Amino acid sequence: MVDRMQAHIQESQAQAQRLEEILQRLDSSHSSLKDTVMSIAGNMAAMAHMPASDEVLKNTFANFAFEHFEIAAYRSLITLSEAVGHGEAKSALEQSLKEEVSMAQWIEEHIAPTTLTFLERSAAGQTAGV
Repeated sequence: MVDRMQAHIQESQAQAQRLEEILQRLDSSHSSLKDTVMSIAGNMAAMAHMPASDEVLKNTFANFAFEHFEIAAYRSLITLSEAVGHGEAKSALEQSLKEEVSMAQWIEEHIAPTTLTFLERSAAGQTAGV
């Protein structure tokens, strides 16, 4: 899980760069969007390192929800890029969307195994560990 989260943090940083480049091409202000994206990456990094015993389940739920939030945001941005005729932005946004969908699918596939591992470790008196 930690390895996949760290890989996705790298993807999130690339997504932030893509968004920055799109905004620069549009000669648009980037402060609030950039701050939001960087905050997202920071929150994901923090979640990947929380060692409390039940945090792994809470983080799994939060990450699953957050990935779907990002999916919705990218779908909205793609719609906006189509509506205003910025095809070059669409390609970059679709790459980011693909990464978010992949991460959401990975989390979904790991909800049951993560829950069972948590249950086994809890019964044995172990914590999640990092």
